[in-house]
Order: sequence, then structure tokens, then C-alpha cells
Amino acid sequence: MRGQKLEPTVPKSTAATSASRTAITNDTRSRHRMTQNYLATWADGNIDETTEDCRSTLAQLRAAVSDVNVCTTPEQCVEFLNEMDEGKAFIISSGAVGQSLSNDIHGMQNVDAIYIFCGNKAHHEPWAKE
Repeated sequence: MRGQKLEPTVPKSTAATSASRTAITNDTRSRHRMTQNYLATWADGNIDETTEDCRSTLAQLRAAVSDVNVCTTPEQCVEFLNEMDEGKAFIISSGAVGQSLSNDIHGMQNVDAIYIFCGNKAHHEPWAKE
């Protein structure tokens, strides 16, 4: 046997597929761990949970984070964030709610990010930059 080259017993394609599956599984677990301590708060005065569009959006958010809170006023959102014991929140807000909300929550330790979702970017961009 000396001088002979040993061939692997597992075909390269199987080994590559197995490694790929492991990487995907580890990535999924990592993402799940990362998002399970996050809370999404959707703040919008026009939320109507009876519409299909709203239900679909909530389902997609719930697939990405462990918990989704819906607020229709800035006051509801601030109250909810003040009651949070642990974890981090990110806020998805309409421009109208976000403008009054952002000043109240900007310095909160449990707020990780604030996203303004609005069709009129030019109108909301000046205050959002601050």
C-alpha cells in the first residue's frame, strides 16, 4: 500500500452536499437565535388587521421575528416599549406616526432600529435624517 494514493470513501458530490446542508442548517439556527430576542413593533394609524394585505404583512413579520406588536398611535408604542423587560425592538412606522414617535423613542435602550415606511420619502426624509 505504500506509495498508493487513497481515495475518499464518500463521493465528492455527497461530501459537498452534506457540507452545504450543514452550513444551511447552522445558518438557519443562527438566524433563529438572532431574531428570537427581537420584537417588531409596527406603528401605523391606518393598520386594519381585517384586510388580507395587513394579515399577509403580519404573517411575514412573524416569520422573521419572535413577536410582533401592532400600535395605531405613538402613545401605544411608547407605552409598550416602556413595559418591555428584555430583548430589543425594532420599529416599523408610517411617516405620519414616525415623525411624532421618533423623538420619544430615539434614545431608548431597547430600541435597536427605527424604519420609516412611507410612499412620500421626500416629505419625511428631512426629519428622519435627524
